[in-house]
Amino acid sequence: MSSSNSPRLSRRGFAFGVAGLTLTAACGNGVGNTNAATLDARVDATLNEMYSKYPNTREIANKANGMLVMPLITDAGFIFGGAYGQGALRIQGATVDYYSAISGSAGLQIGAQQYAHVLFFMTEEALNDFRRSSGWTAGADIGYVVDATGESLSTDTTQLRKPVLAAVFGQAGLKFGATVEGIKYTRIIP
Repeated sequence: MSSSNSPRLSRRGFAFGVAGLTLTAACGNGVGNTNAATLDARVDATLNEMYSKYPNTREIANKANGMLVMPLITDAGFIFGGAYGQGALRIQGATVDYYSAISGSAGLQIGAQQYAHVLFFMTEEALNDFRRSSGWTAGADIGYVVDATGESLSTDTTQLRKPVLAAVFGQAGLKFGATVEGIKYTRIIP
């Protein structure tokens, strides 16, 4: 006996359900429940790791007008995916604001990974654009100082002439190709 009132789970409904569960699990890693002191400690640890693994980033940091440090981004997906993390904007070594990072994606994907990234604002204009925006989104015009294989680029490369540079590192997990393109950053109060 079949009932026409019983709910049927379509492929689309299944995919959205799995995506929702994946994002809930990814965001349930404690990243969303941080206070300012904890977040600042994570930022310090991330910078220390970056400087030790990629010494060229210290010189870039010294030339930058500001840096957005995202200590832990959790990126997960099954057909639909998303990423989330929190970090701090530092100017002259001091935290001035806190930000969340979020992105969504669709397409052939499965897996999860965690990584850190740092955005270097190389011009005052780029830094001001970031700070004035109510939701700044990273675009394809960002240069990378650490490439996809984990090798750091020399500080005399043409990439360093871009107004915003990024270092993505510490990738762990089964999903590869982490970039900052398409991530939206929003100011928060932790």
